Amino acid sequence: MARSPRSPIARTLPLARALPLRTALNGRGVSDGLIVPPFRNRVLLDAAVDWALYIDGERQDRPDFDEACQEARTSGGFVWIGLHEPTNNQLAQLGEVFDLHPLALEDASNYRQRPKFERYDDVLFLALRTLAYLDHAERGTGTEEGGDIVETGAVMVFVGEHFVATVRHGRHASMTGLRRRLEAKPSQLALGPSAVLHAVADKVVDDYLAVVDRINEDIEEIESSVFGTRNSTDVERIYQLKRDVIEMKRTVGPLAHPLHELAERPRRLVHAEIREYFRDVEDHLARVREQVQSYDELLTSILQAGLARLSVAENEDMRKISAWVAIAAVPTMIAGIYGMNFDNIPELHLEYGYFGAIGLMFAICGALFRGFKRNGWL
Repeated sequence: MARSPRSPIARTLPLARALPLRTALNGRGVSDGLIVPPFRNRVLLDAAVDWALYIDGERQDRPDFDEACQEARTSGGFVWIGLHEPTNNQLAQLGEVFDLHPLALEDASNYRQRPKFERYDDVLFLALRTLAYLDHAERGTGTEEGGDIVETGAVMVFVGEHFVATVRHGRHASMTGLRRRLEAKPSQLALGPSAVLHAVADKVVDDYLAVVDRINEDIEEIESSVFGTRNSTDVERIYQLKRDVIEMKRTVGPLAHPLHELAERPRRLVHAEIREYFRDVEDHLARVREQVQSYDELLTSILQAGLARLSVAENEDMRKISAWVAIAAVPTMIAGIYGMNFDNIPELHLEYGYFGAIGLMFAICGALFRGFKRNGWL
């Protein structure tokens, strides 16, 4: 695959191609006449939430990252480092240490990266979008993508023969709890770096399920308000929720193909047993996609029904107003006629003309009221 000379990440690399792991870890090494500077500065580790060496599924306490990486190659284990919102320089250094492709590093720097699965030489790269449901106190305070109810982020995973690197963007989808759960299952970690790849994908999809359940509660609440006896329709809230559901569709939809690739196609860096676990993750994602699609259609129906109810309510109000205007027009008309300044008006000088006019007003208004009431206008 051709290199991208215009990549901002590629420009930060000191070499046209990142150096191999064994060379970058050699503090005084020489490779093809190039003196490699020692990896002793901790620019990369400043963005690390946690890192560890795993041998036979057991976490090994090693104080030095360089030595842990070297031991992973010689012992058959792997190093797992987790980064949170690294800078371009830190990603460039990650590429130097693990021999990562500049295009993959460029994708890892983009927190809006679309879900994808790629292979770069001997490294697998999986990009995922994360979802998080925001409580009322958090809404409107985030800087990540998404709407006011659902917030999105990104997790990128690099998998090599002796390393796993996770790059996370966003406030949510922390990998700390995931690492602890995996460390409690050494038999699964013993299957290699692909076990971490599966665990990350499984956690992201499980978070989808949790968000979907919370969205379902909001939709049920909106349904109750729209079709309830109070006849109140918050169109703005319905539209806001529909916008978030559309964002969820853009997040979960593109992930179907990468998970299918990992579940069905054998790959050297993906253990055969782990491939079976990916099928379960794919099933969960299919459930999420179906639910999100149904929510989108349901919200469209609710929005249309809410607007229809608003229109009906407005029509009912207009009928009531029209009925009362018609009733009020009768005494106004009679009083207006007999209030004209003419000398010769019939019944103007009758002894009981005033009481007759008042009685006529009440009689006509009463008849109109009964007619409107019977027809449902009042």
